[in-house]
This record gives sequence, structure tokens and C-alpha cells, in this order.
Amino acid sequence: MRPPIIGKIRPGIKILTRTARENPDAVRIHDAMVAQGHSYESIGLEIERRTQLRNALVPKNVPWFTCRGSDFTNPGIAEDIMQRYGEDRDDGNGRKLWRFPVVFAFDDWLRNMPNELVTYTASGKQFFSEYGPDGLRYCKTYAPVQRDARASRAKRVWGGRPIILRQDDAIPDGRCDPHSCPQYQQGVCNLSAAFHFAVPATRGLGLIQMPTTSIYVLQKAHAAMQTVALARGRLVGVQFFVSKQEVEISRIDPESGKPVRQMQWLITLDADLDLAGLLDGSDRPRLSHVDAAQRASAALESAPEEAQLNQSSGDLPLDDERALPEAPAEQCRQPSDNEDLAAEFNELAGRLGFDNEPDRKDLRAFLQDSFGAGWTKRPVAVRQVVHDMRVAAENNPVAYREQVKAIAAGISP
Repeated sequence: MRPPIIGKIRPGIKILTRTARENPDAVRIHDAMVAQGHSYESIGLEIERRTQLRNALVPKNVPWFTCRGSDFTNPGIAEDIMQRYGEDRDDGNGRKLWRFPVVFAFDDWLRNMPNELVTYTASGKQFFSEYGPDGLRYCKTYAPVQRDARASRAKRVWGGRPIILRQDDAIPDGRCDPHSCPQYQQGVCNLSAAFHFAVPATRGLGLIQMPTTSIYVLQKAHAAMQTVALARGRLVGVQFFVSKQEVEISRIDPESGKPVRQMQWLITLDADLDLAGLLDGSDRPRLSHVDAAQRASAALESAPEEAQLNQSSGDLPLDDERALPEAPAEQCRQPSDNEDLAAEFNELAGRLGFDNEPDRKDLRAFLQDSFGAGWTKRPVAVRQVVHDMRVAAENNPVAYREQVKAIAAGISP
């Protein structure tokens, strides 16, 4: 299920091409429609309709974001965002959206920032990538439309066109490999990604989208989300800030084949968090006022009893020789009062696919690298490990296994 999208914040602007700027009618149409707040799609179509100039607009990277009512189902949402978070920095550009807060709806970063490598033709998508259950990227396409011989017409399709694995001479095994993909090498297959988020204090039944085609933005956003998820255990409830930063990036010159460095404005994610406090667990109750209030209420209403963890449950010990530490019962009641963390750890390990000794060894190496030596003696670390595994089992077990294998492979000599 995909959440409804109620609007779009664009990461830049579009300007007239050199040919279009030489056409007075195109310039007049562009300036008038920009002042009226029309979308760039509408401006381009109107210029083409009245001047016969196709593709009159090209993207331009700027240090601010574009938030217009024409890109929202309710134009008032865009106006509200600009009123709350827009700034006039006295640079001659007027009031612009330079930095604004966002909240993500999912703990899985792929749902917060879906992305694909996609090839478009005049009739729509031709090839596109999707992640498989094994965590690998596969090239997909639409199945050929079947024809009804009796009716001499194409068969009606229920629920959309069926998607199949691409298997041809270029991609025989269906694996999405840009280095061997002819469409990618020709420049017709490119990255398409988008942030999906809610903006605090704005109203609307759905999320706001912000597209991007930059692999650098994708990598930096993934790193930011994974850092917060590792420290806090989840992404939902954390207020991030979206802004732009001018950084030097490297690209390959298609003619010379040599790397070329250039400055470019990239979307960045930041969060007002005490990361050091989160990593040692001391700052967890102060992550949000709502979370703190709920935990305080639960502590007042529950009895301060102690419960010793079962040291013999399951067949996957947290450490080779050590049992789980003791922890207050009220801190271990997620999701039930009588839950045993050791038993839940072993159950989650099985659900995540760590059911043989090599996999268990990788898991132990990953947890020690993530939480430090002796983490089984720290109740906060134990609870966080179980919580992380619970979230992974419910949302994306494949990604968790791949992360464990990657970290364990880097640790092994």
C-alpha cells in the first residue's frame, strides 16, 4: 500500500532554454505564468501550444526549494508551509523555502524514500528496478498484453498490468546491473527517487513528495536515516530538517572518461538530536514530549517489581558464555508484561533467518560491532537490540540480514 500524495515540493526550479529565451512570446508566457504561480509542467505545455517550442524549460539547481499551490491538491497547504517556514534573506529572490522540518511515516527508509532505476519511452515505463526478497535489485518490465481470439481485442486486465522479470540478451538473469545495462549506458535509464514525508503543523490526509535524481542525495539520506534508526531504534517520531548544502561532487566526463569535480547544491537531512546521549541510552526518554509523557505515566501506574530473565530459553545465546542481564520488569514490557527478552531474542533471530551456526556467528559479530563489547551486560543495549530486531522482522527482514552480513564480512579477517 502506498500512502496518498497531497502535494509536491520541488528541489529546484526550471528556466527557459537558450532557444526559448530568444523567442519573445515564450519569455512573455513564462514570466506571466511564473508570477501567477503555475506549475512548470503547465508553463511548458502552454509555451509549446502557443509557440510550437518543445522542451522549452530545463531544470536549474538552486539553494532553495519550490513550494507552489499548483503542485498541491489544496493550494492552501503550500501557502501555509511558505508562511510558517519561508524566509526572505534579502538576496533579491524574495521569500523562499530554504529549510523546513519533516516527519517520516515509516521506520523503513525504503518506504520513506522509494527509488528505482527506470527507462521511459513515449508510451510510458519500459524497464524499472525493484528490490527482491533477497535484498537484490532486479530489472522488471510489463508483460505483453494478451489478446482474446474470440473477441479480436486485447484482454482486459484486473488490478493493473502484470509485472514480469526482464530476461533478454542484455539482461539474461533479470539482475539490475547498470554496468552491463545497454539502456543505462545509453543514458536513457536513470535514477528516480522521492522523499515522502509530512510537514509539521500542516493539514491534509496524505504525505508530501519531493523528487530527486541524485545518487549522492540518496546515499546521504540513507546514511542519515540509518544513523538515527541505529541510535534510536526507529524513525517515526523524529523530526528531521531538510535543507541544501553546496558540496563538491565528482562525475565522469563522457567524452574524456576522466573524473571531473564540480560544486552542486544537494538535499541534506539533519535532526536536532543528542546522538551521543542516544547511543548510550541516557537520552531515550527525552526524544519527544509525547514519548516521555507516556513512559512517565506507565512508570507511575506500574509496580516497581523486578524480574530475572530466563537464562536457558532458546538455542541462540546472546553471547557464547554469558546470559542476559537483569532488567526492571516495567522496562521489559514490550510488547507484553510477562515477556522474556531472551526468549524473544531467540524467536526473532529465527524469524530473521539466523537459524544456523554461521549466521549466528555473523549476528553476534554484528551486535558486538554495533553496541560494543559486553553489550549483553547493559540492559539498555539488550532492550534496544530486541527492539531493533522486532522492527526489522515486522518491516524489512531482508535488509536487516543483508546489513548483518555486510558488517560481519567487514569484521572477519
